[in-house]
Formats: sequence, C-alpha cells, structure tokens
Amino acid sequence: MFYASLRPLDHLFRSPYQFYSDDLSFWAYSEMWNTVPYLGRYIFNSFFLASCVAILTLLFVIPAAYSYARFDFPAKNGTLYLLLAVNMFSGPVLLIPLYKVLRSFGLLNTYYAMIVPGVAFLIPTSIWLLKSYFQKIPIDLEEAAFVDGASRLQILRHIIAPLSTPGLVVVGIYAFIGAYAQQFLYAISFNQKKEFMPLPAGLYEFIGYQTVKWNEMMAASLVGITPVLLLFIFLQKYIVEGLTAGAVKN
Repeated sequence: MFYASLRPLDHLFRSPYQFYSDDLSFWAYSEMWNTVPYLGRYIFNSFFLASCVAILTLLFVIPAAYSYARFDFPAKNGTLYLLLAVNMFSGPVLLIPLYKVLRSFGLLNTYYAMIVPGVAFLIPTSIWLLKSYFQKIPIDLEEAAFVDGASRLQILRHIIAPLSTPGLVVVGIYAFIGAYAQQFLYAISFNQKKEFMPLPAGLYEFIGYQTVKWNEMMAASLVGITPVLLLFIFLQKYIVEGLTAGAVKN
C-alpha cells in the first residue's frame, strides 16, 4: 500500500510490471484531500465510531464478565454458551431485521445506526475474553476488601479493574478493531449522509466512472490506519500480557 501510494497512477499498470521505480513521490498524499473533500471527516468518523463502540462495549462487558466469573446463578453456563452461539450469525444475515429495528427507533442516518449494532455484536466474545481474565484474580483479595467494608462496586472499581488492565486493554483493542472492520457494512446499509460516513465507505469516492485513483486510495488508507498502528506499538506490552494470561498454570 505504501509503495503504491508513492507511484504515479500510470506506472502502477506498466507491462511488464516494474517493482522498482525512480519516480516515487508523496504527491498522492496532498492530492487525495482535493479528490475527496470529505476525507478528513471520514477519517474522524471512523475513529469516533470505533472509539465509541469500544468504550460502550467495555462499560457493558466489565460488570457482565465479573458476574459470570464470581457469581453462581441459574442457567449460568447455558447463557454463556448462548452468548457464544450469537457469534455464529454474521452481520449480513441480520441486516434486514437490524434495519427495521433502527428505523422504528428513528436511528437511521445517524452515528447510532453504526454504534448500536457494533456494540451488540462485540459484547458476546468480549464477555468470554474478560471473564477468563477475571477468574485468574485471587478471590482472597476481594474477601479481604469485604472485611474492610468495601462494597461490590468499590471492589470492582478499585481492585479488579486495576489488576485487570492488560485484559481490559486487549478487550478494548479487540472491540476497536472489530468496530472498525464492521463500519463499511453498517455504513452502506444504515447511513446515506456523508457527514456520518466512515473511511471504509468514503474510500469509494476514489473510484471514478473511467478510472480508479489507486495511489490516492492507498495513501488515504494508510493515513486512516496509522493511528491504529501507533496504538499497537505503544500498547503491545499490555496486549501480550492480556493474551498470554492464564497460559501457564500457577
């Protein structure tokens, strides 16, 4: 993608193809803003939507995963497997009923039309991921806090959440990436306004009637994913800790 973004458009289709070229430039990175005037808005929408979905998913998942990890209640295992079975249904299968639900609540052509389905589809897997991490925390810490007069909510906020930082980071990044990947489908199905369109759908504006500006499209795509790459670089320590938690039994 990076190499294609540096090459002139006519050089991308040379026959025979030449991988190395001496005419590389960053021209596409400046021209793409003129080709798609709403590009900055599309990039902002993508990260705004993904961030909202990730935050809301964590807010719902943390108490739910903690309840499954610590409490015994009727149909506990059954509901867990039911949550897992929800992932068998992909987004396209439920587009029509989702459209009807969103239309009945007047949420079409808004940010909510892409946020609500994103959160709903990410909650089941997130509960499974975080539940396993909560179960690794010794229950003795909670019992000691109970003796000191702490409530269940205080324990979750001041003890469980800080100790679960790697797991929360992993679930948050999983939700962020999942939300980013779902945006195209939800955007073209539930939204027709440019001001709410995310980057994956906005990239289609680089496709013209007679040509496709591939170099500018690659440049815009790279600009859109650069913050995600930086996020991984700075949070990779927590990601590794969260994904390997419980790999070795103590």
